[in-house]
Amino acid sequence: MELADALARGTVVLDGGMSTVLELAGHDLSDELWSARLLLTDPGAVRAAHLAYYRAGAEVAITASYQASFAGFAHRGIGDTEAERLLRSSVALARSAASDVDGQRWVAASIGPYGAVLADGSEYRGRYGLTRRELVEFHRRRLEVLWEAGPDVLAVETVPDVDEAEAVLEVLRGSGVPAWLSYSARGDRTCAGQPLEEAFAVAAGIDEVIAVGVNCCAPGDVAGAVAAARRVTGLPVVVYPNSGERWDAARRSWTGDGAGFVPPVREWVGAGARLVGGCCRTGPEDIAALAEGLAVRS
Repeated sequence: MELADALARGTVVLDGGMSTVLELAGHDLSDELWSARLLLTDPGAVRAAHLAYYRAGAEVAITASYQASFAGFAHRGIGDTEAERLLRSSVALARSAASDVDGQRWVAASIGPYGAVLADGSEYRGRYGLTRRELVEFHRRRLEVLWEAGPDVLAVETVPDVDEAEAVLEVLRGSGVPAWLSYSARGDRTCAGQPLEEAFAVAAGIDEVIAVGVNCCAPGDVAGAVAAARRVTGLPVVVYPNSGERWDAARRSWTGDGAGFVPPVREWVGAGARLVGGCCRTGPEDIAALAEGLAVRS
């Protein structure tokens, strides 16, 4: 079954934070490539992380390609041929993990924002000083390589502003490649400060977009974002917030106790959410609780 068809029938469970489960396993991710470094040094750990989420009840695994790009790999001395191999491997690892569990599972290839490559918290600000054409060219090649690797959908995620969303949508429009578009947000605005309703509106009418929503936000921001997304686009809504902790880019650490991730799935789904999971600082136990809440609801 295609993921878009599944969303028309009901709610689908996403996974949680890739970095979270890798750190719990003892991996040091204090690197500009973040979890993407393990595609090179320990791909088995990436596969194990996907499997942990699938076994916790996730139906969709998001690949470890969020911070992987030709530019980012080149900065580490990794050439284009090897970069292509690593991008493709991110999809293959998630697909391989899915083969170890029963039932329908999907793979979403992560298309992180340009700011993720800078490894300085820019994905929570946007406005990088690049032209629209520069953003299009940054995203185009990685998007094409990841799609050719055979995922079910592209996860265009943690997008901080409308300018970058429009650049990615320019690449997607007319391609026939299914994708969801998810903004990083604070309150009722993108991280760059645009109203979410305006941000969601850029995806309306683009056939390739199967869902819109928010991720890497506070759990308390989800319900309003869901309502806005539904109002503007009528599409299924994707939501995967953080645990409640906040990232301090200057100190490169998380602050807060994370007690905020008590997923109110009834509220989110009732408002129109159809793809539901967790983002930073959420682990398999959080996804298990979320999946259980959905099962109780049904």
